Amino acid sequence: MQGNKPYFIVLLFLIFLGCSQLNAQTNEQEALEAKREQLQKEIEQINHLLFAQKEKRGTVLDRMEGLEQKIKVRQRLISVTNEQSNLLNRKINTNINAISALRKELNDLKDDYAMMIQKGYQSKIQQSKLMFLLSSDDFFQAFKRLQYIKQYTEFRRQQGEKIVVKTEELTVLNQDLTEQRKEKDRLIAANRKARNELTSEKKAQQDLLGSIRKNETKYAAEIRDKQNQAKQIDREIERLVREAIANANKDAGKASDDPSKFLMTPEAAIIANSFSANKGRLIWPVEKGFKSQGFGVYSDAIYPGIKHQSNGVIITTDEGARARAIFRGEVIAILSIPGGNKAVQLKHGNYISTYYNLTNLYVKKGDRVDAKAELGDIYTNRSSGQTRLKFYLHQNTSKLNPEDWVYQL
Repeated sequence: MQGNKPYFIVLLFLIFLGCSQLNAQTNEQEALEAKREQLQKEIEQINHLLFAQKEKRGTVLDRMEGLEQKIKVRQRLISVTNEQSNLLNRKINTNINAISALRKELNDLKDDYAMMIQKGYQSKIQQSKLMFLLSSDDFFQAFKRLQYIKQYTEFRRQQGEKIVVKTEELTVLNQDLTEQRKEKDRLIAANRKARNELTSEKKAQQDLLGSIRKNETKYAAEIRDKQNQAKQIDREIERLVREAIANANKDAGKASDDPSKFLMTPEAAIIANSFSANKGRLIWPVEKGFKSQGFGVYSDAIYPGIKHQSNGVIITTDEGARARAIFRGEVIAILSIPGGNKAVQLKHGNYISTYYNLTNLYVKKGDRVDAKAELGDIYTNRSSGQTRLKFYLHQNTSKLNPEDWVYQL
C-alpha cells in the first residue's frame, strides 16, 4: 500500500483539477445558455413586431431592414450555439478522463481489498479470532494481537466504504455524461434548425431585394427620403445638445470656459460619477423591444456598398409603449423637431440621454425624475405599423454608443 501512495496523490490532484475545470465550464455554459435564450427572445420579438401581421409589415424597405436585422441575430445565435457545443465537447472529454481515473482507482481499491481478504484467510485470522488470541504466549502478545485484529477489521471497513463511495461517484459521473450527450444532441438539432431558418430568411431577403431592384426607380426616392430624414434628425439632436448645455450653464449664472461642457456642481458630479459607475448596467429606455438599428457606421440593407452613420440606436417596440428614463436625472429640454415628433432630454450630471419620436409627454422642463419614470408615448407609424424610439447618449457634446452603456442592448 505504501508504494502506491505517490500514485494516489497524483490521482487526487488530477481529479481535483478535473472538478475545477468542470466548475469553470459549467459557469461558462450557463452564461452561453443565457445569451442564447436572449437571442432567441430577440428573434421572437422581431417576428412579433415586424412580421406577425401582414397588414402591418410596413414598406418593402422596412421589411428589408427587418430581415437584415433578423439574419444578423440568427447568425449570432448559431455562433453562440456552436460555442456551447464546443464547450460541451470539452466538458464531455473532461468527464471521460475523470471516469477513466475513477475506474482505475476503483479497480485498484478492489484489487487491494481482494488481496487483503486473501491474506486474511491464509493467516486463518478470520477463521478463528478467538484461537488466535488464546494461542498467545503471554498477555502482552494477546493484547498486541487484539489490537492487530481491530486495526485489520477497521482497515477492511474503510476499504469497503471507499469502494462504495467511488462506485457512487462513478455512477454520478456516468449519469452526467449521459445527460451531457443528450444536451449535445439537443444543441446540434437546435443549430440545424437555426441554419435551415437562416437559409430560408436569406432566400426571402434575396427575393425581396430582387423585387426592389426591379422597381429601383420607385424605391430610390423613398431610400433618399429616409436617409435625409435620419441625417436631419441626427444633426438637429446634436444642435439641441449644444443648446441645452448653453442654457443649463446660463441658468447656473456662471460663465463657462468651455461652452461644450456643463458647469459641474458638487451634486452634478455625484450623479455623473454614479451614472458612469453603472456603465453597461443601465436599464433599457423601453420596457421591451429589440434594437433594430445600432450605433455607428452600417451598410445599407439594399446596397451594402453604401455606408450610413447613426449617432444613436433605434429600438422597435410594441404599439402603445412608453419611453422611460434610463437613470435618475433632470429634464433639461423638451424638443419639437421640424418635420418630426417630440424628444425629451435628461441631464445626468454631465451626461445627456435623449428620447426621440414621442407624442404625448408626461414630463416638463425642470422635472426631476427617477429611473423607469415614464417620459412619453412612442409614436406608431400608421403606414408601417411600427413603433420606434430613437435613443441618443452624450457626455457633454461627445457622442456615446448606447450599446456600451445599456445592459445587453
